Amino acid sequence: MSSHDNGHPDVPGHELSNVPDEALVNDLYANPGLPEHQWRPTDVDPRAEKRAERQVATLFGLSAVCTILLLVSYFAFDIGEDPDVVGGVGASNLFIGLSLAGALLFIGTGVIQWARKLMADHEIVEARHPSASSAADREATLAALDAGLEESGIGRRPLVRNSLLGAVGLLGLPAVVMLRDLGPTPSQVAKDKPYPGAGIENTIWEKGMRVVRDVVGTPIRPADLEIGDLVNAEPEGIFNGGEDGEPLEGLALQVNKSKGAVVVVRMEPEEITPGDGRENWSVDGIVCYSKICTHVGCPISLYERTTHHLLCPCHQSTFDLADSAKVVFGPAARPLPQLPLMVDDEGYLVAQSGFTEPVGPSFWERG
Repeated sequence: MSSHDNGHPDVPGHELSNVPDEALVNDLYANPGLPEHQWRPTDVDPRAEKRAERQVATLFGLSAVCTILLLVSYFAFDIGEDPDVVGGVGASNLFIGLSLAGALLFIGTGVIQWARKLMADHEIVEARHPSASSAADREATLAALDAGLEESGIGRRPLVRNSLLGAVGLLGLPAVVMLRDLGPTPSQVAKDKPYPGAGIENTIWEKGMRVVRDVVGTPIRPADLEIGDLVNAEPEGIFNGGEDGEPLEGLALQVNKSKGAVVVVRMEPEEITPGDGRENWSVDGIVCYSKICTHVGCPISLYERTTHHLLCPCHQSTFDLADSAKVVFGPAARPLPQLPLMVDDEGYLVAQSGFTEPVGPSFWERG
């Protein structure tokens, strides 16, 4: 290729340049080889245009009807122990699925019909430009977008615009309604209390409950721990059921094991900086904190005895166990909740009370 053909053998005599000048672009694309533009009936016949507009609005309206049918199906059919059945399948799932499919189908079909019959359909040819567009190109692009918005007719076709907005807006209602199926709210669970420790703000810990070793469930005496020791522990209630004495099983057991998990650490008593009102929460340098990271809930047990720092392996949040488990590094937003300790009549570590704040990740309902 010579230095004068600029990569275009059919256009000789042009100097090589990084950006084609306007004359070159005009030469190249004056006749790009596209067939002659064919006008659509809706472009030349006002009655055909109005008819197409009504068709599009009807499709959007049918989408809205399907959304309403979805909501009716959600409440009308029983999904309990004796669910309504149609053709061997659950009526609720069947009609909710069909209604949602219809709502989305009619919106999609309406948009396609709108684009094919009412939006401008002139062919556009654009020369390839450098990756970094110039200011003029960016202005031209914005102008083209504005022109496209104008040519779509959304501003001067209120019937199409309003029916589309109505159909799309109604589609948000099923999502809101179906949030109900996620289960009861934390406050409802706590109020109903189907098992000990139920509810996001509760654990099975209570006054006098022993701190026992994880897995084996053996109680812990202060003399069992040496300076620098860290023990993974659980509330004794997950082994004997807590206040009602009934053994925990299934969901109740797993929930309480995850929320009640703690770490017990012993350090020199003089190294502890107790928080306000927590002066008597430790026993001979033994402190107890929730094992659940306050960032996203990962279990923590990576302990550095010389600094008393506890590291979360997920996102490196670091807590100072000698100073009320305050966050010293990482994304965690608050300290680990501390469990106040004392010793019972038999010399075992027990809780003075349950946690005074919810354990686990921070959530929006916390003040």
